[in-house]
Amino acid sequence: MERCDCTIIHEEVVKQVKEKMPAEEQLYDLAELFKVFGDTTRIKILYALFAAEMCVCDIAALLNMSQSAISHQLRVLKQARLVKNRKEGKIVYYSLDDEHIKQIFDQGFLHITEK
Repeated sequence: MERCDCTIIHEEVVKQVKEKMPAEEQLYDLAELFKVFGDTTRIKILYALFAAEMCVCDIAALLNMSQSAISHQLRVLKQARLVKNRKEGKIVYYSLDDEHIKQIFDQGFLHITEK
């Protein structure tokens, strides 16, 4: 990595960027959101939910995992407001919380597959 040997601070640039920076709390929340995306199981669950609303049993069967492991990951996703659920009798169905999640994935996937 190259190092900057410059000792001059470009105050106008620093001031302009500082004015555009979000609040510290918002940056923290954004970092926490991206941490949630840092787990392959959660990524697989979200991809499954892009295709269809699913219950824990279905997701567990799809990913060949225990229902308790899936439930734990769904809890994390729900706390991050990435998934929502609805009850139908005794069955709880999960789906994406909103369309933004798909857009985040589409942009990320585009980035990793571009040459």
